[in-house]
Amino acid sequence: MISITAIIKSKQENIEQVRNMIHHLVTETRKEAACVRYDLHTTENIFIIWEEWKDQAGLDIHNNQSYLLDFIKQSENLVALPIQVYKTFQTL
Repeated sequence: MISITAIIKSKQENIEQVRNMIHHLVTETRKEAACVRYDLHTTENIFIIWEEWKDQAGLDIHNNQSYLLDFIKQSENLVALPIQVYKTFQTL
């Protein structure tokens, strides 16, 4: 199992737009066969996506989906900081 944590900090004036874009991303991603979990957590202008994937092959497919690539490109000017992505493996 592969876990991903993505942290997205929206500029204050773009919160609603970023939220809508992330909701679309979550909806589409949850349809992927290798997606075990794709949960969104929010507070103010910070969005945290906690993901679990069956395997690297499934994650690779996700990373090349047009809706993910579009989100990354379209959000560049809407976020306060670059999107942070952490790939982790459960050890205990």
